[in-house]
Amino acid sequence: MVTFSISLLCLLLGYLLYGAVVERVIKPSSTTQMPCYTKQDGVDFMPMPAWRVFLIQFLNIAGTGPIFGAIMGILFGPAAYLWIVFGCIFAGAVHDYLCGMICIRQGGVSLPEIIGNELGDGMRLVMRVGALVLLVLVGAVFVTTPASLLDNMTPDKGWFFSNGFWLTAIFLYFILATLLPIDKLIGRVYPVFGFALLAMAIGIGWNIYTQEGWMPELTDAPFVTHHPKGLPIFPMLCITIACGAISGFHGTQSPLMARCLTSERLGRPIFYGAMITEGVVALIWAAAAVKFASMLPGEEGATAYEKLAALGNPAIVVKEISTGWMGAVGAVLAILGVVAAPITSGDTAFRSARLIAADFLHLGQKRIVNRLVLCLPLFAITTALFFIDFNALWRYFAWTNQTLACIMLWAATVWLRKQKKLYWIAFLPALFMTVVCTSYILIAPEGFGLSLTIGLSAGLTLMVILAIVTLFKKNTK
Repeated sequence: MVTFSISLLCLLLGYLLYGAVVERVIKPSSTTQMPCYTKQDGVDFMPMPAWRVFLIQFLNIAGTGPIFGAIMGILFGPAAYLWIVFGCIFAGAVHDYLCGMICIRQGGVSLPEIIGNELGDGMRLVMRVGALVLLVLVGAVFVTTPASLLDNMTPDKGWFFSNGFWLTAIFLYFILATLLPIDKLIGRVYPVFGFALLAMAIGIGWNIYTQEGWMPELTDAPFVTHHPKGLPIFPMLCITIACGAISGFHGTQSPLMARCLTSERLGRPIFYGAMITEGVVALIWAAAAVKFASMLPGEEGATAYEKLAALGNPAIVVKEISTGWMGAVGAVLAILGVVAAPITSGDTAFRSARLIAADFLHLGQKRIVNRLVLCLPLFAITTALFFIDFNALWRYFAWTNQTLACIMLWAATVWLRKQKKLYWIAFLPALFMTVVCTSYILIAPEGFGLSLTIGLSAGLTLMVILAIVTLFKKNTK
């Protein structure tokens, strides 16, 4: 309980202190011409109130990541707390803020164009493809997970209220949210879902302090893996908990809200602040999962981690915690919060994919026919992904996600150097994420399946090479 409480306090202090440092590096101006005015089109570029933009940004980036990822991540032990706190403050929130602010300064362009502007046309092409792949994976993941939860929480009545029924219903909503102007559907329903997700997190957080059970502390061998399968903490934890610490998916979402922001000075509370809020949600669910599992019956001598792993799909864990701790109210909050979170990330994933494709095809989006031309292939590919095993889908999504975040941090490093600003705020997390992404794909079963020693050695070697190139390359603007 002590570690959990200190972690929450650290996230708050991170926003107040380090967030102020990052903001001072960027020096937001109240006189910058904002894309919402200079490119206003009534569909994607339009001014919106700051509170509404914050809730949309928060829901866009939240998804199931800070909930499902945190539940799976706490299996590694108290190291999950450390990764959420330090990852969120020094990497994830910095990544989201820089992406949003660079987007504004470059006239509201999408993520692949930001990266291409800084790292070259070759990387621009790679990122156009990579970002689209990630967003389609996000769309598939964020259809299947809420459908699974709803299927578990509704009565069995044949096809109606089955997993197939919910998949169809959610996917139809995605289609509408992707095609309609941002203020017609997303701008109206997101605030409601946002308050629901925050209410759910507060309710679960309250029960963490009032319910009986055991929780890990940093004194409990934090750097020794507690995972029932013996998986190594590094880099597995950094891939498992993505959205609760740092996520490349956020880089595709920040430009959506950068196109609706009315002043650069709102960047820190909306971009940096939404990520810190997501970190709080991740901490709450990580702590709640292990504490709830510690009180469950199990085989004699079974640890809380083993009991939690035995529950299986994180959707089941969410349902059991919500209903077990808060009864009928918990069930409603689970539906409105945990179900709404992935749905409201999935729809904007497709929206981002549409805008990325529109940017590089130079296809205006005022006409709905143009939007349909771009969306239909994306929807067709996503439908095929519904038949892939969720755990495999999640792992591929997670690695692609973190790799995109790593590349965006390198692009931000180059941009900051060109602007003669303190580029170390992006440079250091870029180095760390280079080791994470390189070592993971080399050692993971879905990757090359090599030894941990080989994976870490390759990751560190690449990190050193990129560091030398960055530090000694002549800075040109």
